[in-house]
Amino acid sequence: MKPVALYTDGACRGNPGPGGWGVVLIYGGVERELWGGEVETTNNRMEMTAVIKGLEALTRSCTVVVTTDSRYVMQGVTEWMPKWKLNGWRTAGRKAVKNVDLWRQLDQTLSHHQVSWEWVKGHAGHPFNERADRLANRGIDEMVDIT
Repeated sequence: MKPVALYTDGACRGNPGPGGWGVVLIYGGVERELWGGEVETTNNRMEMTAVIKGLEALTRSCTVVVTTDSRYVMQGVTEWMPKWKLNGWRTAGRKAVKNVDLWRQLDQTLSHHQVSWEWVKGHAGHPFNERADRLANRGIDEMVDIT
């Protein structure tokens, strides 16, 4: 499987409010940028959407390193999601998992790849995380200009 580096970020102006997601995808030395936005959403949903959109952009199974500043997404996938699935997408407290639509979509998308996770502190100067953040904000700006 080909190695891919995926840098993702989400942004929201208000929470909920207009939000955007950004992705920098590096494959075989080629860089690709993706971004988009939603009128009314949350930061967590945009963080998840960035990972989903990045993985969906891959046309074949790959070995992917996802770098994110979202502990919510990383811990959700690596720690919480296996338990949620066993509990019928319910938390340990038997409550419905928030954002279950995106968790299910992310789970399905992850199944096509070998994925490992790297967390970086947001807004701390990591060049690709900063770039993904700019793309997420571009997604908000372009979506707001249209509406």
